Amino acid sequence: MTTPLRLGIAGLGTVGVGVVRIVQTHRALLAARCGRPVEITAVSARSRGRNRGVDISGYAWEDDPVALARRDDVDLVVELMGGEDGPALALTRAAIDAGKDIVTANKALLAIHGQEIAEAAESAGVALRFEAAVAGGIPVIKALTEGLAGNAITRVMGVMNGTCNYILTRMEDAGLPYDTVFDEAAQLGYLEADPTLDVGGIDAAHKLTLLAAIAFGTRPVFDAVDIEGIERISIDDIRHAADLGLRIKLLGVARMTGRGLEQSMSPCLVPADSPLGQLKGGTNMVVLEGDSVGQIVLRGAGAGEGPTASAVMGDVADIARGLRIPAFGQAAAGLATVTPARATAAKPFYLRMTLLDRPGALARIAAALGDAGVSIDRMRQYSHEGTDAPVIIVTHKTTRDAIDHALGLFGGTGVLVGDPVALAIESV
Repeated sequence: MTTPLRLGIAGLGTVGVGVVRIVQTHRALLAARCGRPVEITAVSARSRGRNRGVDISGYAWEDDPVALARRDDVDLVVELMGGEDGPALALTRAAIDAGKDIVTANKALLAIHGQEIAEAAESAGVALRFEAAVAGGIPVIKALTEGLAGNAITRVMGVMNGTCNYILTRMEDAGLPYDTVFDEAAQLGYLEADPTLDVGGIDAAHKLTLLAAIAFGTRPVFDAVDIEGIERISIDDIRHAADLGLRIKLLGVARMTGRGLEQSMSPCLVPADSPLGQLKGGTNMVVLEGDSVGQIVLRGAGAGEGPTASAVMGDVADIARGLRIPAFGQAAAGLATVTPARATAAKPFYLRMTLLDRPGALARIAAALGDAGVSIDRMRQYSHEGTDAPVIIVTHKTTRDAIDHALGLFGGTGVLVGDPVALAIESV
């Protein structure tokens, strides 16, 4: 009989339970597709007695995940605990030292320590796979490392946090303000324990870090990503965008330029009739552009038990079949050191501001834009009551640096009420 691939699972939360469920439900299917049985021999989690809805009584239990990695009856460690340091990092290092292959869904761990871990895994001759760390059930890492290996990737772009997409589309569909939808998302369990990871763009930036490293052959450096969350997006922004035929998305964009690697995760406007503009709810979408293939759009569930566990098992199946490729698509030691670059590609911008309702106020703002080298394409002043006047400006194509210069000049006009909002309008 063919030797089974024996799994040790660390972390029995939503995704861990999903992996157990797939292994138990699809034994014959996995054996046929992998050419060998896949079985679970040991598990580790914080609470042994918790009812998880799956039977784990037949598996050895380890309170210490490091001990799980060192077991003789474990060939492959599945790390599903989360966290960039602590037990997840200790487990991963222990697994490599013990010569065990690793499958993880931990984007934070890899965005921060990915270079170290990948080099150590390759030196030890063990596999490191992380399909489930990015975009849930969408096989985007496999697409980049395998299907598009013959392409020079020109741009990676996408919606990579389902919670943010849910909040933004719910605001539009229901006409609800941000705070109301945020509270609703929290009650539904959509937000991380630290909500800033979601709405602050950090979770999605972890994912963009990994995709950019694979796409452009660079070392993953999370600190090189320009990050802005969705906390300042108002229902007025949602409505104004709709009036302009646009929708707001938390959008990750990475491209390599002659100046270095541009990586940003920020709210942007996209055409409402584009694939990204039509993306609703908690769904993710990643757009890959290569010099030979052109544009590829991948869409699917970005989180949840089934989709993420599906991605984990895709990696497990590859290792069971004997497919072993470098974690980032090429030898980790050969990945280039990142030279961070600010985005310089010219694009239109949406500006939303509130001005004092006095003669010449709008002229002062227009003059400030002119002094910064920014020209106006469209401008709207909405009806209002009182002394504050809401104004929307859409610029012609310009750079982020020019916009930031203009925003700095606005402060000296004496007519601005509060802080303006500036969002790039991305072509798709």
